[in-house]
Order: sequence, then structure tokens, then C-alpha cells
Amino acid sequence: MDSVSFHQYICDLDLCSLPRVVKICSGVYFQGSVYEVSGNECCLSTGDLMKIIDVQLQNISCKNVENGHIYELPLDFKGLFQPSSELPHGAKRKSFSRGSPFRKDKFLDCQQPQRYTIQEVLQSAVLRRKRLTCPEIGTSEVQLYPTYKVKAIMHFRNDVVQINSTLDVEVVDVTKESRHIHFIKPLMLSEVLAMEEALPAEAEILEAPESLPVFQSDWFSHLQKGCQIHIHSKSSAWRVLASSRKGKTRTCYFLLSSSYEGCFRRCPRRFSCTSELALSFATAKKLQVIVTKDCESSEGEFPLFSVGDRLEVLWVARANKPSAMDMLVCCRDNGDEDREQIHVPLFLEAGFVEDVRDSRKYTISEAVEHLQLPCEVKVLSTDCASDPLGCSSVLTLETRINLQFLTISLAKEPALTFDIPPQWLDMSLFFTGGPAKATPPTCSPAVEELTEAFYYRLLKLLPSNASAPPRPPKQKDSRCNMDLRKAKGGEKNAAETSKLPSGKSSSTSREPAKLPFSGPKQTGASGSVLNNLNEYTMECERQRFQECSKPEKQTTGTAFSDDSDHDYEEVKEVYEMTSKLQRAVIKH
Repeated sequence: MDSVSFHQYICDLDLCSLPRVVKICSGVYFQGSVYEVSGNECCLSTGDLMKIIDVQLQNISCKNVENGHIYELPLDFKGLFQPSSELPHGAKRKSFSRGSPFRKDKFLDCQQPQRYTIQEVLQSAVLRRKRLTCPEIGTSEVQLYPTYKVKAIMHFRNDVVQINSTLDVEVVDVTKESRHIHFIKPLMLSEVLAMEEALPAEAEILEAPESLPVFQSDWFSHLQKGCQIHIHSKSSAWRVLASSRKGKTRTCYFLLSSSYEGCFRRCPRRFSCTSELALSFATAKKLQVIVTKDCESSEGEFPLFSVGDRLEVLWVARANKPSAMDMLVCCRDNGDEDREQIHVPLFLEAGFVEDVRDSRKYTISEAVEHLQLPCEVKVLSTDCASDPLGCSSVLTLETRINLQFLTISLAKEPALTFDIPPQWLDMSLFFTGGPAKATPPTCSPAVEELTEAFYYRLLKLLPSNASAPPRPPKQKDSRCNMDLRKAKGGEKNAAETSKLPSGKSSSTSREPAKLPFSGPKQTGASGSVLNNLNEYTMECERQRFQECSKPEKQTTGTAFSDDSDHDYEEVKEVYEMTSKLQRAVIKH
């Protein structure tokens, strides 16, 4: 069969003979023609095959033969057309052999003129070539030019291609010669997840995954172009992201399946500050820790921690004023049923280890259900050869992952079965139509090792449930600046006090004085710790007084305040302290 224009082929095509396969013979360019098809580029190169599956009438153009005016007719036009007696110059009737894909022309020459509907005119090749008259349009002769929308399947096209019949290419019908040809429809592995009714299926990889390597497994290297795989079904197992340190520098990352049969034992958690205790207590019913690092407040206001102290977190006391700070209320066990309640600031740096009194063995399902993730567990495995986690003494279970996986095996090595997450490892493939079983020959591995690069990429993709740490209070003036200001004020006060007459008391004997404390930790005569910042240990020697004392302005009836720190003192204590200092000065 000789090549014809694509428009003529579609106009003469019998829709009952679909689908038909045509071959592109020539286009606008020798190497191929690129056309804009429904917003997408469609390249029709010479020699390409196209399987036509549907033809729909899009519009009908009517041309006035006398003046050349062209306009469109509605698809449901009800007027009747009458052909003229003469065929256009060069028009010939075609005879079609039996089994031809084209319509058999029912138009016959009659002595009496006949009228035809617009559908009858379009179905007849002879009527389309004749000049027609229609009383509903006018007295002038017209010709009809239909345009069709053609739906076709092409090689390596994901979607059905929609092409206008006016496409300027030459085609030839090769349906009989192409019955053995299978038109490849590329699919992404992520699209197969929504095609559960098509599984199991045999597929061939068109393009290898372009993303970062995900798994450090033997089967990952087989996923190359041309590799045939069997896609069995969706995997119903969920996963847990875990990590484990091997040696001092290397860290391994794993993806554990819910089908993992190993057991774990809970390990105590470690905390480096009290804010971590507050975050863990927010999601735990009970939290008991042991102090692993001596800790004391720099100003002696807060209680001291010693190595071995046992603390039980009770609640978090929120501050009512902006200038105050949140506190962690704990119960310290001093032994012999001696328990005291203490308040600890949330920003205090210390060292704690969780007091775990749990020897229960957990499966992976029980660990996710009962333990707070992330958590450290000890792997209880006796067979290191079959269990990849057997060599890991301590494992960190980080988070649960609920993604859909596909169970896949290699066609050449059916025993090599594995699960692939299409969201992480997408690739292009097509169904070959070969046989595949719903049940894989072997089970997928319950533990897969991840690459380090993909692990950190995965952390960015996963949602974080960790709450923000508490906001630390505003920092006060440094101790050095405070001591410097107080020392200068003390020297000035000592010079004024030395001028007082002997045996007489000054009129400012009731003026309160504030002295700097000598160190971060102050103790009284009994050796007990002074927990109040406004309690100081004083030395009444004259030389000490002249170097360090600093008088403050008198506040009648109320406690005085320092503008920098707002430390308040009781009037009685200030009066007694000042009197002792002045008597010591007068005595000398």
C-alpha cells in the first residue's frame, strides 16, 4: 500500500477496524518532526510506529467555493446537503478490496438528486470531494473539511498521544506486519504502587535509579538497564530506622522490618543537662536518674549534686513572671528513707543516667509500642552469622517509618528477593507480559543496611517530633564587673568611715551596707550551705573592710536594691551587719 497523508488516512478509516498500526514515512524534516501535542512535545521520526486506538470528530470547516470564505459548522448541524453533478477536477473514485480498513463508499450515481446529512457526507470519500449545496447555508456551493482528534499509543510514551488529523506527515498501514510487535508503555515504579490489580507482573528496567545509593546490599547493583524483575506484591511490613556504632569512628545505619525476629533489652538513657530531663519527662510517666557528674550552682543558690545521688523528676514548675525562670521539681533520695524536694533550673548543665530497673526482653513491635523513640537497646542475638545486628552490642532505635514497599525478585536469580521503597528508589520500567508468581520464592531480608549519605538525607525528609528546648533566662552582669564596682565603692566608703571621731557613733550608723561574697560557695559556722544569695560571710577586720566594703543608699522602712541584680536584703540583718562593722572600725 502506498503512503497517504495522515489526514486522508483518518478521514477514510473505518472506525470498526480499530486498532490500526501505521508507520511514519515522511514528515516536514527528514530526521523527524516535532509538534506541540496537548501542551507536550511529540516527536514523530521517520520509521516510527503508531497504534491508533480511537478517532473522534473535533470540528467541521465549511468553505465557500465562490469567495473562499471558511467558517465552522456545529457537529450537530441538521441541514441536508445535495451534491453537484460534476466531481472536482482530478477527483477519482477508489475501489476497496475485501478486508480493507477504509470505509466502503455507499454513494451511488443516481438520475434524481438526493439529499444527505452531514454525517453521511463525512462517511463518504466521494461526497467529501464533491461540491455541495445546502439551503440552510445559502445558494453558493461549499465543501466540507473535517478535523479529527486521534488517540494513539507510541513506543516509550507514558500516556496516550492525542494528535490532530491535520498533522502534515505521510503514513502507511502496517497492521498485518506488526501483529507481533509489543508497544512498550514506560512506567515509574512509584506508579506500580497504584496498580495492585496488575500484580504480580514481570517487568524490565528501562533506566537505572538516578538517586543516591540507598542500600549497601548485593541486589542493589543488579538494578541496571535491561534487568528483568518480578514484582510480586505490596509489602505489609513497617520499618524502623536504627543506628549502631562499630568502633570509635564508624557508625552503621539500618532499616529494620517488623518481621525481625530478634529481641532487645532496654538500655539506660544519658542526659547532659536538666532541660533534657524535662523533655524526656514530658513523654514519660516516670523518670528516675542517677547523677554522674558533680554539679553546683555558681552562686550557691541552687542545691548541689554529687556523683551517685538519685533523683526522681516530679514536675516542671513554670515561672509566672518574665524575670523568673522555669524550675524542675525533683525528689532527691538521701538514703535511709530520707527524701527531700528540690528545685533545679532547666538550664543547668550536669550529668545524669537513667535508673533502669527493667530486664524484660522486647520484640521490635513491643519496643516501638512501649519504649519512647529514640531509645538505646541491647541486641540479644546468639547467631552473628545470620543476624546482621549480632555484632552490634548497643542499637539506637530512632523512629518508625510507615512507607509502602514492593516485594521484588530477580528473574535470573529468583532466590534473591528484596523490598524496594519506590518513594526512595524510583526507576523507569515496563511490563513484559511474562509470567510471575504472587508469592516470592524466598523471604525478604528483615535487616537492610543503609548508606551514610542516604541516612542523613532521610533525616531531612522524616518529620521531627522533638520539642524545642526551654529558653534559658537572660544573662546578668558578669561577676567580675560586679566585684570591680563593689571594690571601688568599698574603698570610697572606707575612706569616709576612717574620718569618724573615736567613741562616737555616726549619724549614718543605720545606713545599710552590702559586701561582696568571697566565693561561689559560702558556708556558715555549722558548715551548712547557704542557699540564699543575700546571705554572706563577713570578715570584720579593718583591712578587709577598707578593701571590700561598699555602702549603699539608705532605704527607710524597706529593703534596698541593687540596680544591676535586684538582690533584696532584710532590714534587720543589714542593720546588725553594719553595726558590727562600724564598731570594729571605731575600736581600731
